[in-house]
Amino acid sequence: MITVAQALDALFALTHPTESEDVPLRAAAGRVLARDLDALRTQPPFAASSMDGYALHRAEVEPDAMFKIVGEAAAGHRFTGTVKAGQAVRIFTGAPVPDGADFVVIQEDVTRRGDLITLGHNIKDKDNIRPAGGDFSAGQRVTAPRVLRPADIALLAAMNIARVPVHRKPVVALLATGDELVQPGETPGTDQIIASNTYGLAAQFDALGARTRMMPIAGDTAASLSRALTLAQGADLIITVGGASVGDHDLVARVAAEMGMQQSFYKVAMRPGKPLMAGSLGDAVMVGLPGNPVSAMVCGTIFVAPMIRAMLGLGQSPAPRRTLPLAADLGPNGPREHYMRAVIEAGAVTPQARQDSSLLTVLATANCLLVRAAHDPARKAGELVEVIDI
Repeated sequence: MITVAQALDALFALTHPTESEDVPLRAAAGRVLARDLDALRTQPPFAASSMDGYALHRAEVEPDAMFKIVGEAAAGHRFTGTVKAGQAVRIFTGAPVPDGADFVVIQEDVTRRGDLITLGHNIKDKDNIRPAGGDFSAGQRVTAPRVLRPADIALLAAMNIARVPVHRKPVVALLATGDELVQPGETPGTDQIIASNTYGLAAQFDALGARTRMMPIAGDTAASLSRALTLAQGADLIITVGGASVGDHDLVARVAAEMGMQQSFYKVAMRPGKPLMAGSLGDAVMVGLPGNPVSAMVCGTIFVAPMIRAMLGLGQSPAPRRTLPLAADLGPNGPREHYMRAVIEAGAVTPQARQDSSLLTVLATANCLLVRAAHDPARKAGELVEVIDI
């Protein structure tokens, strides 16, 4: 068996970022920017008023000063003349500041009678003008890689960028194996159960930015598994669930090897998730996950999710961890790393009482994995431990 870190390194060695593709800005949210982009214009492109009021000369601002209104400036409609001494232009928020003006008196500080205004006595020093380029200038760079958030989309739009280079979504083929499985909504036989692993994994991988293909369930025959793996060709990542162990009905490793898979490793010193297998099959990376539901989902978090992020150009790094205090005492750990289902509440973490790898109800009520190193000693309440949010 190899360690979790060694397994992750081996998986990263098999993984490469996807190529980039240009998509319309409207379709770029949540995608990963593939290369740096430069602003195509300056924002604002001109000095603009930040308030409704009157544009005039700052040097003439004093209590009871009077000005003649010579025009109007609105957003999208500038005043084309030049403001001279004793003159003012009625201006609205977002309008270009007229030539000759360098101060905007807000309308609440002005008394108007016809085409004349009189300034009040409490005018502040703020000029109420947004300078040209106050937000960004042409050529200012948005750096890659980054997952494009709504704020990023707004910024790119303001920069006049209509198409965005993003990493292609990696295609993940998900393949459940086993005669005991039927799809949700079907009527299971007496000895059958519902296939749940692939649905949970598909939700996890799609949320990360992958494009998941759900393959037909493969039965416990070499022919059935071979057909399913053939259908999965063209994917960047093939994930099988179940059948990766060494029992009489565990055929994934043998059939995949017959189809040309180059195995990288088999078995990882962790719980849950020990019978993990990985390698390459043609142009795809292949990962064989354990069949127990919790094992599959934990391995999806620890191994497959970092692979998908790497394929999206986000770098090669393990699932992020943080430290929290224990809410209760914890006994010593055994010889394998343990990813315990746990609950974070009131700033402290409590491992759940039942850690069986078949219990989806326990996983569904957990909000983190409490990470125990191999041979980790007993811990007291209040000691800091590492957790992975799920």
